[in-house]
Amino acid sequence: QAQLVESGGGLVQPGGSLRLSCAASGRTFSSYAMGWFRQAPGKEREFVAGRSWSGRYTYYVDSVRGRFTISRDNAKNTVYLQMNSLKPEDTAVYYCAAAKYGDGSTTASVYDYWGQGTQVTVSS
Repeated sequence: QAQLVESGGGLVQPGGSLRLSCAASGRTFSSYAMGWFRQAPGKEREFVAGRSWSGRYTYYVDSVRGRFTISRDNAKNTVYLQMNSLKPEDTAVYYCAAAKYGDGSTTASVYDYWGQGTQVTVSS
């Protein structure tokens, strides 16, 4: 059974960095587009970053562009989200997702598999 498991979340001070990992199991996701989403308390889930299976296309929401980087290691069946210069408004539960079709869509409904989420809290 296909499964995505996020890790790497935690508490970090403003300006700090974290790297989230999403390990896939149960199937090979090398041909899937991968994405990261987040949901803050009382807010809708929002797209953060997406990457095509080939790596040719990457997408970021404007609020994280230049600070976050999505990458993937298909040999390890793992996708990463490097988060630098973190701000309090980045506080949320972060989810990774896999889509059989598309290039890293910003639309949540396109994704077929979701992880359980990992909490990121940015606070002094």
